Amino acid sequence: MYCARRFFIRVLLGLLVGICQGAIWSARAADPSPESLVNCSIQEKPCTKELAGISVTLDILPKPVMAMRDLKFQVTLSGEKKTAIPYIDLGMPGMNMGPNRVELRRIKDNVFEGQGVIVRCASGGRTWKATVSLPEVGKVEFVFDVIY
Repeated sequence: MYCARRFFIRVLLGLLVGICQGAIWSARAADPSPESLVNCSIQEKPCTKELAGISVTLDILPKPVMAMRDLKFQVTLSGEKKTAIPYIDLGMPGMNMGPNRVELRRIKDNVFEGQGVIVRCASGGRTWKATVSLPEVGKVEFVFDVIY
C-alpha cells in the first residue's frame, strides 16, 4: 500500500510539472520576442505612423543610432489637426526601464526637437521603443533596434 501511494504521488507530481512546463512554454510562445515587434527601420530612414488623422514622423540623429550617445530626436506632424507640444518616452518592449523622457520644443510650425540618450541595457537587449505622445490626441509607438 505504501509503495502504491508513493507511485501515485510521483505520477501526480510528474503530471503537474508537465502541465506547468506546458503552460510556461505556451505563454512564452504567445509572448512575441522584442525583435519581432520592430516596426521602424530608424537606422535607415525616419519612420511614420498615423494617429487620429495626423501623420507622426520620428527621426533620430546621428545615424547609426547608438546607445549611450547624445541623440537628437525629431518629430514632424502633418495633418489638419493642431496639437500641443508632443513628448517622447523611451523604453524597451515588455521591460520597465524607469522614466526616460525626451522633452521636445517647437523649431518650426509642425517640427519638434529634443535631446536624449538611449541607455545600454544590462541584459544586452537592443530593441527599444519611442512612444510619441500627442497631448489630447493619443500615443504612437515606434519600435526599433539600436547599436551597442
